[in-house]
Amino acid sequence: MGNFPILSFITFLPIVGMIIILCLPKSQTLVMKSITLLITGIQVILAGFLLYHYNYGMGGINNPATFQYIEKFRWIEISGFSWIGKIKIDYFLGIDGLSIPMVLLTAIISFIATLASWKIDKAVKGYFALYLLLVTGMMGVFVALDFFLFYVFWELMLLPMYFLIGIWGGPRREYAAIKFFLYTLLGSVFILLVVIGLYFSTMETMVDGTKVFTFNMLSMMDTHNFVATGILSPMNPHNLRFIAYIALFIGFAIKIPMFPFHTWLPDAHVEAPTAISVILAGVLLKMGTYGILRVCYPVFPDITQKMIWWIAAFGMINIIYGALCAMAQKDFKKLIAYSSVSHMGFVMLGMASLNTIGISGAVLQMFNHGTITAMLFIIVGVIYDRAHTREIDAFGGLATQMPIYTGFVTLAFFAAIGLPGLSGFISESFVFLGGFAFETIRLITVISTLGILLGAGYMLWTLQRIYLGTVPEKWKLLKDLDFREYAMLVPLSIIIIFLGVYPSSMLNLMNSSVNAMVKFMMDSKALYSSLTGL
Repeated sequence: MGNFPILSFITFLPIVGMIIILCLPKSQTLVMKSITLLITGIQVILAGFLLYHYNYGMGGINNPATFQYIEKFRWIEISGFSWIGKIKIDYFLGIDGLSIPMVLLTAIISFIATLASWKIDKAVKGYFALYLLLVTGMMGVFVALDFFLFYVFWELMLLPMYFLIGIWGGPRREYAAIKFFLYTLLGSVFILLVVIGLYFSTMETMVDGTKVFTFNMLSMMDTHNFVATGILSPMNPHNLRFIAYIALFIGFAIKIPMFPFHTWLPDAHVEAPTAISVILAGVLLKMGTYGILRVCYPVFPDITQKMIWWIAAFGMINIIYGALCAMAQKDFKKLIAYSSVSHMGFVMLGMASLNTIGISGAVLQMFNHGTITAMLFIIVGVIYDRAHTREIDAFGGLATQMPIYTGFVTLAFFAAIGLPGLSGFISESFVFLGGFAFETIRLITVISTLGILLGAGYMLWTLQRIYLGTVPEKWKLLKDLDFREYAMLVPLSIIIIFLGVYPSSMLNLMNSSVNAMVKFMMDSKALYSSLTGL
């Protein structure tokens, strides 16, 4: 496409749709919904274009030449600030094997969630305007390579999500929205402090030979570009690198959400509309693990390797604790929310393996969890729209009343369990293979396999209570799926089956970048040892 800024187009196209919606009369609800569907549909097409033309052989962590579809120009430049000198912020976008699966996931889930929003009838203009703003924020996080720009997109998600839960949510929506806002804002403050520290610890050489501070993520990953007396420099004997790493990690961990920062998630899911739960589980949770892989690992490779046992341990806690909590739930939606906590623990465990197979499994699990959990929340939404209750024990025998719907339920449940032939099996298998290959976390990996048994337990028990047995008299008039619900569930089902049968289509996409990250982490260990003498 020559110099066409396709990443900017796919990122900011929803803003154009938002402006159009805000200019329409509030009575034109169908037009607003159609515009949102068209915008997110175009994003899916553009994501497919990026995927089709992506060079599988290119992949790197701190080298701009290994990123694709790069867009870079000076966004903000101010000079004359005494010792600070010139402040420059670049508009810097690009994708690699870590980000393109997330771009594709964001486009797909945004489109599916638009269909899930079709029955919204309260303040429709405000809902879809905020929804499109949220989509821009999500997409921007995965394509930004300037840390300041990354932070702008990260914060951009906070406002629309707060209102989408707080206005269009359930009976306790205000409580859930405020809790989500406070937790996420706390994490954002931690991230901002580290962004500032990294800025004053990283320099970039300009064309004229002068050196300036930079927010460029790729420069932050290059140890030789650290200022010798910088705040976070490895050469500074009184450096704050460890504190900065912990603050940044917590900021991202809140979004995962990692135990013990997980308590906002069940409340947010239970009170959020179905579409927002789909977005929250399908995309937003992945931003935490993506941020750790994109920033924490390559910017702080020395500390990451020292903390790897703890990362694996918290992943194990997420897996087992989340599964036990899910098993105890009586609310169908809350059960799926806690299952998300459990399955994101597999991502953390794979990340802790520090080898290609484990990290590949983690990134693949991020994508697979996005599609599987999105399908699970749609399944909950389908039954709630008809019965207006999510109490598990209130149902029974729905398989005879809604057989096609139950077929999709069975597919999603077995994918979540990790049944061979479905996408969840491959990613979880790679996570365990990678973890077992790394002796430091081998025992943690073995213990984490209990999550598979517990997952099968609560999923099959739920399947039995809701869909098997005798149908209560009051549910004998429930209708099976309609066209809109087919349009949501069929694409997700195809993806789940396709990646279960042919996972190489996604693994090959990320392989070069994952290999580059593993090599970078290993090389950095020796480099930091030589710089610090430790």
